[in-house]
Amino acid sequence: MSVSCAVESPPLALLAGGLATRLRPLTEAIPKSMVEVAGEPFIAHQMRLLRRKGIVRAVICVGHLGEMIERFVGDGARFGLRVDYSRDGARPLGTGGALRRALPMLGETFFVMYGDSYLDADFAAVAAAFRRSGAPALMTVFRNDGKWDKSNVDFNGGMIKRYDKSAAPGELAYIDYGLGVIAAEALAARPAGIAFDLADFYAELARANRLAGFEVAERFYEIGAPAGLAETSAYLAALAAARSRA
Repeated sequence: MSVSCAVESPPLALLAGGLATRLRPLTEAIPKSMVEVAGEPFIAHQMRLLRRKGIVRAVICVGHLGEMIERFVGDGARFGLRVDYSRDGARPLGTGGALRRALPMLGETFFVMYGDSYLDADFAAVAAAFRRSGAPALMTVFRNDGKWDKSNVDFNGGMIKRYDKSAAPGELAYIDYGLGVIAAEALAARPAGIAFDLADFYAELARANRLAGFEVAERFYEIGAPAGLAETSAYLAALAAARSRA
């Protein structure tokens, strides 16, 4: 789908700087984004997905072996995108710290997505929900009921009431889908150069009733662990086969 020409899509920050320990030994010599999925590096699938969803500019937050991602994606032109890079530097900054470092490149409002996720959601609808909410951030959620991973979100009335990765199995029904929208000024309140997780930032906003939510109907795919990698590879291979027959 394409985003309405009346409202330009915000840029997207792609968090691709993790160590990917759960995928070792695959990731001992390459970053997770470069793991082969359905015949090519996973990040190639992500780049094409973003363009189909109306994204025109992306900032990839890189860390461990990030130069391999930079060499492969380049300026993004072959994917129809404009791509820049924000680098962790001498030490890992975590997902939140990496995003905080990238703020000067992202503008007032931006999407954020994890580097191991393939999310076939309606990005334009997500951006519109964020604008309507008046909240400083929005998290997409999926009614998971513990099916694909442990649910970690209490979502009610358009707001995230609780975000808790330590919740007991069955305690919560929704899960963080992996796509968010953030107003830069909210994250800028955090000091630069300090390592922290994006999950902690979200949880803090939820406790203050300042984190909007948007329910997504399409399930998520991810390559964070071997089981997810196998499932995502099969899904993307099936998609490619279907497109070739069309």
